[in-house]
Amino acid sequence: MAQHEIELTAYPVVFAEPPVEGGFQDVYGGAGELVVLESYRYTPANHGSDTVIVFMHPIGGGVYLPMVRALARAGHHVIYCNSRYRGVDSALIMEKVVLDLGACIRDAVDRLGYRNVVLGGWSGGGSLSMFYQQQAEQPTITETPAGDPVNLPGAELIPAVAVLQLAAHISRHGTLTEWMDPSLTDESDPTAKDPGLDLYDPANPAQPPYDQEFLDRFAAAQIARNRRITAWVKEQLHQLRTDGQPSAERAFVVHGTMADPRWLDPAIDPSDRTPGVCYLGDPAVVNNSPIGLARFASLRSWLSQWSYDDARGDSITAGRRTTVPVLVVSNSADNACTPSHSQRMYEAITHPDKSLHVVQGANHYYLGPDQAPMLEEAVTTVSSWLTQRGWA
Repeated sequence: MAQHEIELTAYPVVFAEPPVEGGFQDVYGGAGELVVLESYRYTPANHGSDTVIVFMHPIGGGVYLPMVRALARAGHHVIYCNSRYRGVDSALIMEKVVLDLGACIRDAVDRLGYRNVVLGGWSGGGSLSMFYQQQAEQPTITETPAGDPVNLPGAELIPAVAVLQLAAHISRHGTLTEWMDPSLTDESDPTAKDPGLDLYDPANPAQPPYDQEFLDRFAAAQIARNRRITAWVKEQLHQLRTDGQPSAERAFVVHGTMADPRWLDPAIDPSDRTPGVCYLGDPAVVNNSPIGLARFASLRSWLSQWSYDDARGDSITAGRRTTVPVLVVSNSADNACTPSHSQRMYEAITHPDKSLHVVQGANHYYLGPDQAPMLEEAVTTVSSWLTQRGWA
């Protein structure tokens, strides 16, 4: 594949978000009612295009990812735009991230002149991309799961012509639930545990390889824990509103969020991943470390981003209601997004213009001395797929 010299341009995407009467307003560093998004564009030297691949992750930070740069070097115009919640998901409202992605896409079309937008749904951006596309095609959402106004129909979101699901999982809330430690019996005390559900207790009779009875009991307990937190969140919001504080928020800590049996038992959802590690390292350590998934949360963000029953940014649900072509690229050695996620996303697409490609031996980030051929295969797959449809 020809390799292009690339130019990286940084620019802001700025749009107004006036406060809605009776609605909750984000409070974070910024310029009042203005939302400012950090955006970056890769353009291959001497290679124009009317098509751009747009990446956005709910908490961003991927402009230098191997996949993003490699797509540009292969001749594609690529934009990586960070959401307003760059690096911090404790206050993240997924419906507002959809608005952020919409502002980036509108800027790419109206100011930069691209005719075709392809959504680059990498990792956690996969479910965001599918959620965005579903709302761009059929806008319905007028309030967040917490009941705060948010006008997606009025945003006039521009639909993409296609969606890429690259090393992606089904959703943030689905993934969190599959990773939650169900052994916790007291949300305020990470040491209070049911030893029979503690993956990291050597005295637990259940050890890898796990039998189906344990896995079923474990998964049911994970969902139950998510729902207990959700019930508490709704009680807190109701009390704040009852007390005449409808715009008040509360922050809290969620302990134990990195306990997926798949990390310890390679026979579950089998792939080429390395047993005993997750994408952040030793899962027993990460389970309660500050960088664990969903460690710090707020009431509204929990409902919009992490609640098993309430959050909407879901590739499965949204995928059933989208009409554009979809390419799913799965990495067989990915220890974050396992094969069942890719398969479920692929099967959720109800129209025939869908493709699934598995890159054997590729890890989540394509990082490592042996990953260059896997990255090239993934990029070639994307390029060929786009070329066949006239979007190269």
